Amino acid sequence: MKATEMGWRDDVERVLIDEKIIEKRLDAMAVEIDQQFPAGPILAIVLLKGAFVFAADLLRRIPRPLEIECLNVSSYHGGTESSGSVKFLDHVLPEVRGRHVLLLDDILDTGRTLKAVADRMFEEGCAAVHTGVLLAKDKKRAEQVQADYVGFEIGDEFVVGYGLDYKGRYRNLPFVGVLKPVD
Repeated sequence: MKATEMGWRDDVERVLIDEKIIEKRLDAMAVEIDQQFPAGPILAIVLLKGAFVFAADLLRRIPRPLEIECLNVSSYHGGTESSGSVKFLDHVLPEVRGRHVLLLDDILDTGRTLKAVADRMFEEGCAAVHTGVLLAKDKKRAEQVQADYVGFEIGDEFVVGYGLDYKGRYRNLPFVGVLKPVD
């Protein structure tokens, strides 16, 4: 479905990654994760709200037992750039002691969110954190973080769709699109 058919004509500048391309890449990522992740069930921790669409589609493709937990964190706080601080909105964290965790986020931008959550997982006693993101921006990061599994490398543009939002809107778009500049 095109952005214009969904009523976003005035908001989305262009489709960056269409739905079919995303589906093919998720197939490949699922194979990578299944082959490279330690044996046994996978504990996937999905960062809300942005990663829920990506994670749901990816995790359904992994052919092994999964445990899925969600963690609500925030770093954008409604703007188009990271605020520089990561807020843990959940007071109780999933039980990770001694486990290998697959931490899934929508986008790797400054690196602050992945680093903060991974650090917290290690504080809680996890054995290892393996990270996966739908998108990784090609830019200098505030934290030296790289994801183990990356769907797509993109430029430093503000994108929406496929779970990513601007002020709570556009998460339901079936593609990743570049948002027109906002005031």
